[in-house]
Amino acid sequence: MTASPMIEIRNVDKSFGTFRALDTLNATIGEGEFFSLLGPSGCGKTTLLRMIGGFDEPSSGEILIGGKSMAGIPPNHRPTNMVFQSYAIFPHLNVAENIAYGLKRLSLGRAEEEKRVQEALAQVELSELGPRMGNQLSGGQRQRVALARALVMRPKVLLLDEPLSALDKNLREQMQVELRHLQRQIGITFVLVTHDQYEALSMSDRIAVMFGGRIAQIAEPKEIYQNPATRQVADFLGGMNFLTASTLQVSGNDFTAALPGIGAVSGHLSGKTISDPANAIIGIRPERLRIVWEGETAEPIVTGKVADRNYFGEVTSLAVKIEGQNHHLSIVETNDFGADDIPVGSDIRITYDRDAFIVMQG
Repeated sequence: MTASPMIEIRNVDKSFGTFRALDTLNATIGEGEFFSLLGPSGCGKTTLLRMIGGFDEPSSGEILIGGKSMAGIPPNHRPTNMVFQSYAIFPHLNVAENIAYGLKRLSLGRAEEEKRVQEALAQVELSELGPRMGNQLSGGQRQRVALARALVMRPKVLLLDEPLSALDKNLREQMQVELRHLQRQIGITFVLVTHDQYEALSMSDRIAVMFGGRIAQIAEPKEIYQNPATRQVADFLGGMNFLTASTLQVSGNDFTAALPGIGAVSGHLSGKTISDPANAIIGIRPERLRIVWEGETAEPIVTGKVADRNYFGEVTSLAVKIEGQNHHLSIVETNDFGADDIPVGSDIRITYDRDAFIVMQG
């Protein structure tokens, strides 16, 4: 991250009675960055978001925004605004009135207020819907109105608590693109909470993956997908084949492994530190494995038997039994060459990219 810090999270803990929701968190979020907090339900991501917004206070540690400590500063005096899951659109107000609601306390004057509302409507492409009532909006329109109501306050940081979770798949994917485009257009810092790994990967400049109140890894999407720090991170971000190794050795920035049924492999750690080599594990993403079709040649070749097959339209996922491996290998193939027609129980040949193996902390 090269941008100036906008949010600094320093040794933040949060406890509710005897339950420790956040455990010594440290992170820096840059000015103008799209930053995602990703993790399963109960990992603490929403608690952290609420503390950035001032709705909860840390039990210890501090949060700074723009270099200023936020200790004791209420939500309405912070340079932040939040879009909640529910959107909280007032049904008895029209769109323009919903957006202007927070401006009333600023005493801007009618002309400036109307100007800001029109600017916010234009930002979310709802310029024609100002007179429409809040109870007459579709899900996507409600989401845009909630965004406009937050942006009209001109915050330095926009906090988003799973704002797309109530939308259907197609609209959700459309809004992901629009939200990322909006963030680039206005240039302020966005902090998104989500449990959807594909949403985080597609929208973020960087991602913090959280489990059990701790941050397991912070990195750019490509880095966090291709070089996960731990088995838990790898498993959460897309499919991963975890392999049985008769030997796995880490030396400096290199590793070697002997994989029953597959062979000897080696590679680099790509700057990753393995704190406990004895408990390290090796894996490979399903898309880095490939079927060797009849008549094709490839090196290396691994033989196996198809144990299961699942069709997903443009691709098929195969579970392949490899002698010597404790778990089936998952392979994802496009259906251009007939992966969807391979019978369960048939023998199969596969190959792999030699640089595709990943070593991570177990």
